[in-house]
Amino acid sequence: MDLSNDAATSETPYVPEEGITMFTTTWCGYCRRLKFQLERENIPFAEVDIEEHPDAADIVTRVNHGNRTVPTVLFPDGSAATNPSLAEVKERLAS
Repeated sequence: MDLSNDAATSETPYVPEEGITMFTTTWCGYCRRLKFQLERENIPFAEVDIEEHPDAADIVTRVNHGNRTVPTVLFPDGSAATNPSLAEVKERLAS
């Protein structure tokens, strides 16, 4: 989903200038796996726990058609991906 034209999202501090923003929860195994992979590959990211940041939870809900699915990743171009693979993250950052 492309959020770059979404006024509520394009003005959010969560859209990264570089790397990605990863919306997570503390109990999400898929989040832990992606975080480990990003660290291993030295891909910069900001982690935002949606249980601590209600405004971030609203973004995740909008991106995922009403669901709070994590990890949800925001890219510098304003696009988003839900539970992406490391390969998808690398590909989208390279383009």
